[in-house]
Amino acid sequence: MNDQPSSIRMNPGETRLTGVNWGGLRTLYVKEVRRFFKVQTQTIWAPAVTTLLFLVIFSVALGGAKRQVMGVPFPTFIAPGLIIMAMIQNAFANSSFSLLVGKIQGTIVDYLMPPLSTGELIAGLVGASVTRAVLVGCAVWLAMALWPGVDVGVIHPLSVIWFGLMGSLLLSFLGLITSIWAEKFDHAAAVTNFVVAPLSLLSGTFYSVDALSPLFRAISHANPFFYVISGFRHGFLSEADSPILFGAVLLAVLNLALFGLCYGLLKSGWKIKN
Repeated sequence: MNDQPSSIRMNPGETRLTGVNWGGLRTLYVKEVRRFFKVQTQTIWAPAVTTLLFLVIFSVALGGAKRQVMGVPFPTFIAPGLIIMAMIQNAFANSSFSLLVGKIQGTIVDYLMPPLSTGELIAGLVGASVTRAVLVGCAVWLAMALWPGVDVGVIHPLSVIWFGLMGSLLLSFLGLITSIWAEKFDHAAAVTNFVVAPLSLLSGTFYSVDALSPLFRAISHANPFFYVISGFRHGFLSEADSPILFGAVLLAVLNLALFGLCYGLLKSGWKIKN
C-alpha cells in the first residue's frame, strides 16, 4: 500500500526541480574552471607571454616607442588593446572546446544528463570562459605593468569592467555557438583563423581608426570587436575612437541576441541530440 501523498506524485519524465539548480550550476562551473586551470601554463601564462611579445616587437623592434598616438606613447596606446584581445581570444577558445570535445569523444551526455536547465548549462559554460578571460587579462596586465615604458594605470574602472565583461561574453557566446555547430576541431579552428583572429587584429588594436581612409574607417565601425577595444582602451587612456555609450549599449544588445541564439540552439538539440 502506497501512503505517499498524491500532491507530490510526479509523472515519469516530469520536471521535479524548481527554481535555479545552484548546486548543479556550481558543479559545472567548477568542473570547467578546473579543466583549463590544470594546464594553466598553456591556458593562462602562455597567452600573457605571447601578448607581451607583440608589445616588444611593436615598441622595441620596430621603433614604436618614439611614436605617439592619441597623445600617449605608442606602447601605452596598444597595451589596453593587447590585453582585451588576449581576453576575448581565450574566452572563445575555452567555450568553443567544451561541447565540441564532448561530441567528438562521445561524452556529450555528461552535459545533457544532469538536471540542469538550458540557461544553467549556458551560464556554467560561459561563466568559466569569462573566468579564463579575466585570469588571462590579469596575467597580461601584470606582465605589461612590469615592462618599462608602458603605463597601464586604470583611469576609468567602469569602462574596463564593462567592456572587458561584454567582450568576454561576446566571444564566449560565439565560441559556444561554434562548439554546437562544429563536428570536428578543424571547424572550430576555421572560425578562429578566419573570423576571430582577423576581426580582433583589424579592430584598432595597433592603430587609431581615425588615421584610416573613410572607407576603411566605416568598415572598422561595422566590426563589433572595434567597440570592445575602443571602450576598454578608454578605461586606461580616457580616449576612444567611438562613442562610449553607443558601444556599451550595442555590445549589451549583441550579447542578449547571442544568448538567445545559444538558448534556442541548445533547447532544440541541433547537432547535439539529433
